[in-house]
Amino acid sequence: MERAFEWLGQITGLGSSTIVKLLVTVALVIVLGLLRRIWISITNRRTDDPQVRYRWRKTATYTLTIAGIIVVGRVWLEGIQSLVTYLGLVSAGIAIALRDPIVNWFGWMFIGWRRPFTIGDRIQIGPLSGDVIDIGVSTFSLLEVGAPSLGEQTTGRIVHVPNGKVFVEPLTNITQGFNYVWNEIPITVTFESDWRKAKTILEGILAKSIESVSDEAARYIREASRKFLIRSANVHPVVYTRIVPDGVELALRYVCEARSRRKSTEAVSEAVLEAFGAEPTIDFAYKTSRIFRQSEEGKEALNTSSLASKK
Repeated sequence: MERAFEWLGQITGLGSSTIVKLLVTVALVIVLGLLRRIWISITNRRTDDPQVRYRWRKTATYTLTIAGIIVVGRVWLEGIQSLVTYLGLVSAGIAIALRDPIVNWFGWMFIGWRRPFTIGDRIQIGPLSGDVIDIGVSTFSLLEVGAPSLGEQTTGRIVHVPNGKVFVEPLTNITQGFNYVWNEIPITVTFESDWRKAKTILEGILAKSIESVSDEAARYIREASRKFLIRSANVHPVVYTRIVPDGVELALRYVCEARSRRKSTEAVSEAVLEAFGAEPTIDFAYKTSRIFRQSEEGKEALNTSSLASKK
């Protein structure tokens, strides 16, 4: 064995102690890699849930990586009396040169400890929105979705966000604890339409299509209130009335699943089109130009010609 070390020393120009450390390091890396494969293999045999498999795979990677750093570090730092002294010598340089990676690492610890989101949650951080598909030591990955006005459908792009962003950007978890969002569809009818009848029709559409979803959402709120400070709220659909320049706006407000906003909007919109199309007293309002003759139109009490005749 000594002759082998001497031979390797002659070829590489390294001392025998350094060669021993290299061989021990390679052996440790191989052993840790085998342990990771065994760990993942056992997990895959015991569960078919992709999310559970993902968590255990990440746990195995992080745990064995930390163990490997500690063990290999002891091999190579054997001659240093105090690890604290060694770390003190290099910490200042590391803090300056690796500021962003260190912040991202603390962000990863924050995400794992506080759990502002987990795999599968739909979040918005800064201007970005998407479903969380991976959480790493330095970045987390989102499957991007479009704006609410576009139905929040996936764009097909994967965005990698530095973990440090959780400290500086507003973070909204759309699905944590309560997998529903409020959706609002404004519908405007002309001033001449029977807006009361239109409102009754819209309330009937919501009661028929959305009421069961509202009951499910109320149950989620009760369950979420056990973990978060969420007060009971009315989640039943409602139609609000408002006067706008083009006519009378009837705003349908109801809860729907966070990932089904576009499908829900389509179903309600088609039902409204069919219902209003069959009503001769209801017509949609839209941007248009109109010439109004006060002397011929409007209420009789405000008609200029009638006022002149009374004089």
